[in-house]
Amino acid sequence: MNDQPDVPRHSDDDLPPAEVHAQMFARLREAHATEVLEDYVEMIADLIDGEGEARAVDLSERFGVTAATVNSTVKRLERNGYVTSKPYRAIFLTDKGRELAGRCRERHRLVFTFLLALGVEHDVAAADAEGMEHHVSEETLAAFEHYLKTVSRS
Repeated sequence: MNDQPDVPRHSDDDLPPAEVHAQMFARLREAHATEVLEDYVEMIADLIDGEGEARAVDLSERFGVTAATVNSTVKRLERNGYVTSKPYRAIFLTDKGRELAGRCRERHRLVFTFLLALGVEHDVAAADAEGMEHHVSEETLAAFEHYLKTVSRS
């Protein structure tokens, strides 16, 4: 599936038409809007799997943000149906949240593995994958996966 706008071919020096730029930046804004929520859902899943529970204090520590920031984000996650929580209690993923966490983990794994296959150092690949996973299209992910399958057969 191609979720990219239909971009006419042009040289790198040509400025694409305004409507093409607008479509690309709309996609970028959408990715930025969901990036934090995806990171939180993925971290909550990781904490539940690794520690048995996810608490606001754990999220605050992991993300290096204040408790108020975590509480605000958790409220957004609740409004969007990804988590349930009660004050001073653990945070739980809903079915919708678990499904999103699985998709995020898979995207992260694929981008990270692709970067490693290109020869990027482990720590750099881990850091870069954390940002790239939110912005890469389904078409590009499929190309990464195809490349990795091709390389593994060689």
